[in-house]
This record gives sequence, C-alpha cells and structure tokens, in this order.
Amino acid sequence: MKLTRRFPVQAGALALCAIAAGGAFASSHREAPSIAGTPKLDGTDFYMFRSYDPARTAYTTLIADYQPDQSPAGGPNFFNMDPNGLYEIHIDNNGDGKEDLTFQFRFQNTLRDIAVPSGGVQTSIPLVQAGGITAPNQPTSNLRETYTVSVVRGLRRSSAGESVKKLDGTTVFDKPTDNIGEKTFGVAPGYANYAAQHVYDVAIPGCDAGKVFVGQRKDPFVVALGPIFDLINLAPLGSTNVPNSDALAGKNVTSIEMEVPTACLTGGGSPIIGGWTTASTRQGRLAANPPKSGHGTAYLNGGAWSQVSRLGMPLVNEVVIGLKDKDRFNNSQPMDDKQFLPYVTNPALPVLIETLFPTAKAPTNFPRTDLIAAFLTGIDGLNKPANVVPSEMLRLNTTIAPTPMGTQSNLGVAGGDLAGFPNGRRPGDDIVDIELRVAMGALCVLTTDTDKFKLGCKPADAPAGALAFTDGALQTPAAFPAVFPYLNTPLPGAVTQP
Repeated sequence: MKLTRRFPVQAGALALCAIAAGGAFASSHREAPSIAGTPKLDGTDFYMFRSYDPARTAYTTLIADYQPDQSPAGGPNFFNMDPNGLYEIHIDNNGDGKEDLTFQFRFQNTLRDIAVPSGGVQTSIPLVQAGGITAPNQPTSNLRETYTVSVVRGLRRSSAGESVKKLDGTTVFDKPTDNIGEKTFGVAPGYANYAAQHVYDVAIPGCDAGKVFVGQRKDPFVVALGPIFDLINLAPLGSTNVPNSDALAGKNVTSIEMEVPTACLTGGGSPIIGGWTTASTRQGRLAANPPKSGHGTAYLNGGAWSQVSRLGMPLVNEVVIGLKDKDRFNNSQPMDDKQFLPYVTNPALPVLIETLFPTAKAPTNFPRTDLIAAFLTGIDGLNKPANVVPSEMLRLNTTIAPTPMGTQSNLGVAGGDLAGFPNGRRPGDDIVDIELRVAMGALCVLTTDTDKFKLGCKPADAPAGALAFTDGALQTPAAFPAVFPYLNTPLPGAVTQP
C-alpha cells in the first residue's frame, strides 16, 4: 500500500501533531516537562524477562535505565547518579496494582581529592581520575561512587527494608566509573573487564542468591528520533533497516540491574508478575550557599519523598498520555491509573498517524479493548493475572520459558515469540515497531473469537492492523550479550590514537 503524506493546514492541528510526534518514541528520554530538568532521575527504559542464559533460567532479570542521551565524551564530571535521589524497582505479584516487593537503590559520592605538587603547592586535580583505572576504588580514582540496595516487602514506605548484601556480608557496592576512554581503561576489552568486576553475587533477604550490577551501558534503545520529531518525516511502511537511522547509536545510559530468583518475585501466589521503576527526590530542596566540596552536595534536601519519574510499559508517557498530564503520570501510582483511562480507550496517536498518512486508517473499535489489555490488564491467555486491577505496568508470565537468544523474534508476541514483549520486555525487542503496529490495531488482526487471546476486537476493526509499520531503525536480539548484565559495554569517550 502506498501512503500519501498530507499535512494539516490548520495551525492548531499542526501544533497538536508536533507535540505528539516530538514527544514520541524516545522511550522516556525526557518525556515530560519537569523531568527534563532533572536528568539524573529520568528513567529511560524498563526491562523484565526470564533470564535466557541457559545456566540461569530459574532467574528473572530486571533492568531500569536512567539518565538519557549520555555523550560518551561527557567529561569532566560524566554521569553520576543523584545521591539525594531514591531509585526503585517495584514488583506486583497479585495483580492489585500495588507493589508487593520493592528494591531500593541509594547512591553516595566520595571525593578522594587527589592533589599534585605544583611549584611547591599541593593542588587538587580537576579530573575524576589521576591515571589508569583497572579495578574498583583504585587510588587513581578521584571520585568513588557507591550504592546500597534494600528490599521492602509490602508498600514501599511501610518499612526501612532489609539490606541486600554481598556474599561476604558487606552492604556497600562500587559503581564503575563511566567509560572515559581507552587511555584510562585500556583498549577493548579493557573497560569491559573493569566493569565486569562490578557484577556482584548477592544475598537477597528472604530469597536465594542473585546478582546486582549498576553502571554505564550502551543505550539499548533504537529509534529514528529526528524524523519522528519532524512530523513523522519517514516512510512508515518502508525498510526496517535504514542505515544510520538510530539516533541513539552514539549514546550511553546508566543501568540499574538485578537478576533475582523467579520464585522470589512470585510470592503472591500468581506466576504473573508486574513491574515498574520509579525515582523520587525530597520535597524540599535549597541551594547551599556556599556548597560543600564534592559531588551532590550543592543542595540541602528535606521532607518526604516525592516521585518524579515512573516507567513500566515503554512509550506510555510519550504516545499515550496527553501533554498536560505527563508530569502527573510521573508522580502517580499504578493503582490510581483509572484517572488516565480515556488516553487508552480513545488514544490520539492513531488519529494523528491517519492525519499525516490518510491511507493508514486508524482502528474503529471504541473503547480500545486491545490497548486496555496490552497496557492495563495483561492479555487474557498470555499474561493477565486473575482478578487484576487495571493498572499500567510491564507484565510477565513466568511460566513461559525463555526463548534462547538465537531464536528470539524482535517483534515478540507479534512475531510468534511468547517470551517477548508485551509479555515482559527484552533488550532485543523492537519496541517502536511493535507499538506502532499495536496502536494501529495489530493485536486485533492477530486474534479472532476462537483464539485464546480475548481482546474484544476483530480484524475488521483495524483496517491498517496488518501493515508493517516501522521507524526504519532495526532492533535485533543478536546485538546483545547472552548473559547478565545483558546490555553492551558503553561507548568510550575517546579511543587510543594510532
């Protein structure tokens, strides 16, 4: 089918399309007005999947990525986490929209204040390193970033939680310095070997042992971001592999990762779990005058925690939630998602796509029961818990075996791979292409009244539901490691000169 581009002539309609397209498909990279001003607390992506390392299939991997658009050459300070923030991964294991298990991460920066002799005076260096780095907390590292992990059972503020520990009983973990460059860490695999020393085997209270890693990674998301900003200035039925189309190909992120025994996460009696990540800061923040020395001490913080970032299913705040409610969504809890229901039952994105490409007809079934299933309840027969309270989160049926990396479909369930998105999410799932197609009715086309997936819609409701919508930026499972931490080594800020 040939699509003909038609731009709206009314200024109001044009502005509406620009808002929708401009905020779309960056998988929570500055997706709401307020969070754009606090990038250290900005969650970019959340992943939850049965570990597909053949030796770890009894585990589930949780990945929460933060701090979008990291330039590898982002010195001299690079991308430390906020020591005044609270980063959390939540698990709902009974379908009621409330967290039953929360993993809390808190960070601390310690300045070593390395000084060098300069004309008889010891002068503090302006860099985060004073030489090569090959191991955690070396004397050449001027800034040590550490973190602690706690697990809270029940509501997240119901207790202080219990400490996750290394197997030696200690509770403080080192976070690797970002990939400054090959002179600091050595040519490849120098940084990879250094970062691997920060993958910790841990004892999780009430569970068997798991793994933890926090550190910089190559941004795993792919998207043709420039054309999307420009009123979807691409061929949405064109090639799925357009050269140089991935706008994030040269970017890094910071990943918070855990590999947890699946039996630890399903303690609510259901094999289907829901997950999401949040970041919070104190309600009160004052600029210190003068600030104390070091990183993260320029402000005085107090008061209760205030949630400023929320991410479960990808792209929800970008292409589902209206601009006026994006900050409110970031502050909300899944159990209160009824307030956002009209954005799912009567979505704006398909209408905007049809406006720009008139032959790509939007689905006609209202309310959009297929989107309610995908985003709010889970899909019946796939990952819908019994007695579920409609609430937005990533859902995973842990009884579905992981698909080996070599046979994964980048289209997940839509590609016949039930271990992929929207049944959880893996790094190799091509989220932009999948969600473009789901928005235009792909789930209606995949189901009939006799199928096990009861979605309340039929192929006739989705005239464009079978079309292969794409942004041209190809995501492939083969691009990622097959073992924890599952994401690629971050790009270096500089390479060694020949």
